[in-house]
Amino acid sequence: MSRRAVYPATLDPIHNGHIDIAIRASKIFDELIVAIYDKPKKNLLFTVNERVELAEKAFQDYSNIQVAKYSGLTVNYVQAAGAMAQVRGLRVFSDFEFEFRMGLANKKLAPDIEMVAIMSDENHIHISSSTIREIAELGGDVSSMVPLFVDEALKIKFAELHKNHSSPGYTISIPD
Repeated sequence: MSRRAVYPATLDPIHNGHIDIAIRASKIFDELIVAIYDKPKKNLLFTVNERVELAEKAFQDYSNIQVAKYSGLTVNYVQAAGAMAQVRGLRVFSDFEFEFRMGLANKKLAPDIEMVAIMSDENHIHISSSTIREIAELGGDVSSMVPLFVDEALKIKFAELHKNHSSPGYTISIPD
């Protein structure tokens, strides 16, 4: 029997913290599906197909990691995928509180699915997709936080958006 898990995420964009969690989870489970939610209630920079393409590049050398997109309730996708667990990454204390509540709700909906939380490596605790989008939109260097191909994709995407004056406005810094 194969131990399959799902690592659900938005990955807008995928970064080194996401990659680290997935690779570490792939050592625990026989198969890991990095499942990209297609319609989160977030201001997205990349389309779901672009996010899938970037994730596929990130995991192309890992035979037991596959990438998929999904819709609907995550726990339903986890069950439909035949997975025994859902993997979540924890960076800070507030992540734990959120994931704990979500895990309890998921346990009510699908008692057979386990929630596995993996603590972020200390080198990635500061990384979040929203921080990366903000830095990249303002022309900052995110090359230490994302793979080179993601850095390039961010530069291209923001150049297109700024050229058309249609930037989604990821700048959320606290004003002076």
